[in-house]
Formats: sequence, C-alpha cells, structure tokens
Amino acid sequence: MRIIFAGTPAFAAETLAALLASEHEICAVYSQPDRPAGRGRKLTASPVKQLALEHNIPVEQPLNFKQENSIQTLADYQADLMIVVAYGLLLPQRVLDTPKLGCINVHASLLPRWRGAAPIQRAILAGDSQSGVCIMQMEAGLDTGPVLLEARCDISSNDTSQNLHDRLAKLGAQTLLDCLDDFDTFQEAAKPQDDTHSCYAEKLQKQEAVIDWQQPAGTLSRQINAFNPWPVAQTVWRGDTFRIWQAEHIDIKSDASAGDIIAVSKTGIDVATAKGVIRIKQLQVPGKRAMPVTDFLNANSIEVGEHLG
Repeated sequence: MRIIFAGTPAFAAETLAALLASEHEICAVYSQPDRPAGRGRKLTASPVKQLALEHNIPVEQPLNFKQENSIQTLADYQADLMIVVAYGLLLPQRVLDTPKLGCINVHASLLPRWRGAAPIQRAILAGDSQSGVCIMQMEAGLDTGPVLLEARCDISSNDTSQNLHDRLAKLGAQTLLDCLDDFDTFQEAAKPQDDTHSCYAEKLQKQEAVIDWQQPAGTLSRQINAFNPWPVAQTVWRGDTFRIWQAEHIDIKSDASAGDIIAVSKTGIDVATAKGVIRIKQLQVPGKRAMPVTDFLNANSIEVGEHLG
C-alpha cells in the first residue's frame, strides 16, 4: 500500500522503522513541529522526523489541519492509508476521510481501557496485570474507533514505564504489520468498542510525582515505576529534592511513622509507609545523575530515623 505515516516520539519511530523495512511505500511522514530540547533549548527534530529524513522521505509539520492548503497537501499524496502512532494532534474528520482506506492508529493499551495521552503510565499506576496494543480504525472521537487487531503482554511488578514502553513499541510495530498483511479482512471484521468499559489515561502532571508516604507501599511502588523516566517520583531529604528511580515493595510490618527511614544497607534504603516498606534501590540528588544506592552511600551518610517528605 501507499502509506502516509504520522507520528512523533520514539515509540512511533519503532513502527516507522518496521514499515520502512516492509514492502509498503511510505510516501510522506507527518510529525509535530520541531521543539526546544536539552539544556540549550535548541530546536530539535522528533525521532520520527529524523528517521524519515535519513530515508529521504518528505516530511510535513503542520501546526494543525485548519488551513485548506494543509488538507490539499495531504490529498495530493494520494495515499491508500494513513497510519497514526502517537502523533500528538487530533485529526479532524476531513483528514480521516482523505486516504482511500481512512486512517488507523497504533494505540498502547487494550481499548477501551486507557484511551488518551498516557496509557502506559496509567496502566502501571492502576496495577493492571496486562497491557497491549490495539490497531484501531480512527474516527472523530478520542481513541473510540473499532479495533481491527490487538496483542497483549503482561505487566510485572518490576516494570517501569520505560521498559513497558519499549516492549509495546516493538509489539505495536509487529501487530501493525500483521494487520496490513490481510488488511481488508481485519477492516471488515473490526470490533466496535464497548464504551461502558472505557477509562481515560489523563496526561501526566509533574505534581503527581510527589510521594505521599501515608500511602501503602504497593501504591508507592507502582507510582515510582510509572513515573520512570518522567516525571520521576520524588520526596524531600534534608531540604533537597530526592528523586527515586527504582524501588521495591517489601511486605513487612513496621511501627515507624510513614516516611521514616528504618534501615540502610547496600541492598537499599528502607522507608516505612502506611502499610509495608519501600526499599529504595536507585536515586538521584540535585546536581547528580541517577545512581545505585551503593554509590550514593559511598559519598553520603543517611541515618536510620531520618524522615523523608
């Protein structure tokens, strides 16, 4: 097929790479406008745009599709299908109707669960035992279209958003190729979503990363995993921000107040919670990189009885 690809972050670039290695023709790539990035805030192309330019594929970066020339440019590519993966822009009906076979989306959840911007993180936060990807026929609603094909994967207690993201990116690319191999059949048999089971994966906010030690250890463990690599769970230690990159839930009882440090060793820093204990294994202090607890203890003293938060 002759395909227009629309996507922006690394998750989408994984799918684009798979398409470039297939028999399909990528006639154009759409991506978000270049954004400031890094300490110098230099305008930087998205991973999808960078990959497209490496393969000499035309790149379009409209702010939106409100201008008539944006719709015309899309139509001029005469695509059979538009594939959308984490593009970051809601597409109006005129765009959805432009390709011959419409637009499909690779979405990182088991729809109708976790429609919206942050399905990977919300699945971990909620304690879901499974995630997956859905290939969905797009319509005007937010992630509401019928599902052509899905693939599932388990979520372990140690999964962070980063490693689940990486697994789902690969799974999404392969599931899309499987769908395209018999696209007419999958499109005809697309299954409508049951809206009564839908939930919304709201965009992450930085303030969500602040740890409340009055929560149970299981809840905090999921919070730490979900917010790795962004915005990273954090607490306060000696007046400074103490970012927690990796921790585990230790199911033991403690009479200490929530937030109190109850043990310090090379295996981790144990902190009491409302129920159970969190063992911090990787952390970051201001001006330093994230480091294992052993490296932190080589340069810092932290005492049993100190309080976090």
